[in-house]
Amino acid sequence: MTKKGLALLSGGLDSTLAVKAVIDQGLEIEAVHFTTPFCNCDKCAVNEIGRNFGIPVHHIFVGQDFLDLLADPPHGYGSQMNICIDCRIHMFRKARELGKEIGAEFYVTGEVLGQRPFSQRRNAMRLIEREAGLEGKILRPLSARLLPETDVEKEGVVDRDSLYAIRGRRRTPQMSLAEELGVYDYACPSGGCLLTDPQFARRLRDYLRHEGRPLLEDMAFLRLGRHFRLKKARVIVGRNKAENDALQSLAGRTGMPWMEVSEYVGPVTVVMGDVDDNVLSKSAAITVRYSDAPRDAPIDVNYFDEDVKRVKVVSISDEELERYRI
Repeated sequence: MTKKGLALLSGGLDSTLAVKAVIDQGLEIEAVHFTTPFCNCDKCAVNEIGRNFGIPVHHIFVGQDFLDLLADPPHGYGSQMNICIDCRIHMFRKARELGKEIGAEFYVTGEVLGQRPFSQRRNAMRLIEREAGLEGKILRPLSARLLPETDVEKEGVVDRDSLYAIRGRRRTPQMSLAEELGVYDYACPSGGCLLTDPQFARRLRDYLRHEGRPLLEDMAFLRLGRHFRLKKARVIVGRNKAENDALQSLAGRTGMPWMEVSEYVGPVTVVMGDVDDNVLSKSAAITVRYSDAPRDAPIDVNYFDEDVKRVKVVSISDEELERYRI
């Protein structure tokens, strides 16, 4: 009996091992790689895994629909702004839609029982399966022998005895298994979601509090620079040339006002939100603070909006600066 499976492939060690385990049983597998606005994912690495295993890889970007979920997640947040349970449900629903298109009858993931306390507990796994409409359809090869039998195991399509009983957060069992299965070139096991990062989570909480519903075009700005809150405005200051170039490019595409010091090397600063004279002056003073300009003299700062405006300010003090930092 042959059935096709669809594997959720992140490109990390666990999902790579899970795919290898089912391929080694001679099963027909395709893979899907999901990205969100908050992923630090290597698409090329995922494609390379697909080539090495000889399987097709589909790529799905979950954008504004994911942001709408992020603003009010039914199952709440994790330790930061991560919505792991709702994220998994959403991705499994998307995977189910793709599975119908390609004729997949079961789904494979690299989840390990107890590895992540928010979404990989036994009860959370059952909840996710139920709400995604995939009860009995999700095979987790790395922990399969610790979990209830899936449909394909009951039917003899998958040999349960050849699967594994890994649990917990230690990586040693997976690394040993990688050597056993001949998987040597795998990504770092650390997570790649910005929503778990405390600094980024502060920025996002501030955004939701002041800007409201998250917009896809704004999320790229949240990934860059130093962030400050001035009334109803967010001030983003580039930290290096790469960020300066990215901020200037984003501002040009989105029509967001930006500024830079006139005659000294310094950052590109983007101002999001309501800009009055005081916000303009403070933003310019922050820009001077991070430039090579003297801190004790009035400095010209060019402000680019619908036209170019020049503002002359003295650098903000470090003490005042910290009051505005997000």
